[in-house]
Amino acid sequence: MADEYDYDLFTIGAGSGGVRASRVAAAHGARVGLAEEHRVGGTCVIRGCVPKKMLVYGAHFAEDLEDAKQFGWDVGECTFDWVKLRDNVLNDVSRIEGLYTETLENHDVDIFHERAELTGAHEITLASGKVVSAKHILIATGARPHVPGCDGHELGITSNEAFHLDAIPERVLIAGGGYIANEFAGIFNEFGAKVTIINRSDTLLRGYDHSLRDRLLQISIAKGIDFRFNAEFRGIEKTDEGCLNVSMTNHDDLEVDCVLFATGRVPNTEGLGLDAAGVQLGDKGEVIVDQFSKTNVDHIYAVGDVTDRVQLTPVAIREGQAFADTVFGGGEPVAVDHTVIPAAVFSHPPIAAVGMTESEARNKIGDIEVYQSDFRAMKNVVAGRNERSLYKMICEAGTGKILGIGMIGPESPEIMQAAAVAVKAGLTKADFDATTAIHPTMAEELVLLK
Repeated sequence: MADEYDYDLFTIGAGSGGVRASRVAAAHGARVGLAEEHRVGGTCVIRGCVPKKMLVYGAHFAEDLEDAKQFGWDVGECTFDWVKLRDNVLNDVSRIEGLYTETLENHDVDIFHERAELTGAHEITLASGKVVSAKHILIATGARPHVPGCDGHELGITSNEAFHLDAIPERVLIAGGGYIANEFAGIFNEFGAKVTIINRSDTLLRGYDHSLRDRLLQISIAKGIDFRFNAEFRGIEKTDEGCLNVSMTNHDDLEVDCVLFATGRVPNTEGLGLDAAGVQLGDKGEVIVDQFSKTNVDHIYAVGDVTDRVQLTPVAIREGQAFADTVFGGGEPVAVDHTVIPAAVFSHPPIAAVGMTESEARNKIGDIEVYQSDFRAMKNVVAGRNERSLYKMICEAGTGKILGIGMIGPESPEIMQAAAVAVKAGLTKADFDATTAIHPTMAEELVLLK
C-alpha cells in the first residue's frame, strides 16, 4: 500500500458501517486507523436497534404473562423491575461493544477513542492533537435524533436517553409518527405508562402500506395509546410539581412526566472539517456520494446514515463492505443495490415489508393484483385477544411478479426475511402458490393468499 501515508484508510466513526469497512479493508491488507469519540458499535449497538429490541422482548412479557392464564398457567402476581431490565440490557450492550472492539483489534486496526477532524487533503487531526495521514478517508459518523426547536425543548429526551431512565414515567408524550415513535410507544405502554403520540401530520409510518399502518393505529388505540394528529409543539414548561406541561396546535395542553422526541434523525457532519476539505453536503447536511460511496473529493468516501440514503443498519454494513471491496479488494467496483430493501417496525404487533406498497405499485405499474389475508393468530384466539393480523401481496397483473409484500402480526419481521429473498429474486405469485404450506403456522398464509 501507500508508504507515504500513515494509513491506507482512516475511518471516522465506529458504527456498523465504519466497523465493517475497517475490518474488511484490513483483511484485504490495508493499514487502517479508526477514530470514535463515543463508543465502538455506533447507534445500532449502543443506543439503537440492539438495546431497543431487548426492551421490545421485555415488553412482550406483559401480554404473554396475561395470555398464559388461558393456556393453563397460574403465573401468580406479576411485578416488573425496570431498573433490572435496564441494567441487564446495558450490560449486554457493553458485552457486544467489547466483541466489536476485539474484532477490530484482531485485524490490527488502530482504534483512537477520540474525535477526529479533517485538517488537510489527506490529514486528520485527533482531539489529543495527534496528526495522522491517510490515502483514503471514510466518513461513517452516522446520524443523531432531531430535536424540535420549540420553547422548552431542552426539557425533553430522545431515544438516546430513553435507555438510561431511572424509572418508567407514568405519563409519556412521544413526538413523531415514524418507527422509533411507534416502537417506544409500544414499549412504554406495555411497561404501564400512559402513552400519547403527537404527530404533525395525520399519517403514521409514512412509506408503509396504508392498510398496515391503519391496522397498527386501530390496535394501538385498543391497547390504550392516545394519538394527537395535526399537532405541533408550541412549548414545554416545567410545573411546580415537577411535571411537564405541553402546549400544541389544534389540541388542548397536556401534562406529562416525560417528553420523548422521535422526529427523525440528522446526519452527523458538523465539526468534521468537511467544508474545508471541499466535500459536498446536501440540504440536510448529509454527505453526497455516488453509487460507490465516493464523495466529490476523489479520496474521501462516506457510508451509512451520514449519507442519508437509507438509514438502516444492514444497509450501512453492506455499504461498508462494498466500499472496502471496491477500494482495497483488487477486483471490480462493487455498488450496493438500494432497491427492494426489507424493513421492519418492532411495534406491538410488529410490521414488516419489502418492495412496493399498493399505492406505489398502482402509481408506477398501474395494472396490479392485490392478495391479502386478514386473520387472528391461533395464539390470540386461545388467549381471547381480539387482535387481527394482515398480510398483503402486491403483484404485477399478467406476469404475477411479486412487487411487494407487507404484513402486521406476531413475528412478522422473522417471516419477512425469507419472503424478501423471494421478492428480490423476482419470483411470482405462482411460485408461492406452488410451495407447500407448513401447517399450522402464521407464515403459511403467504402461500395461501387469495
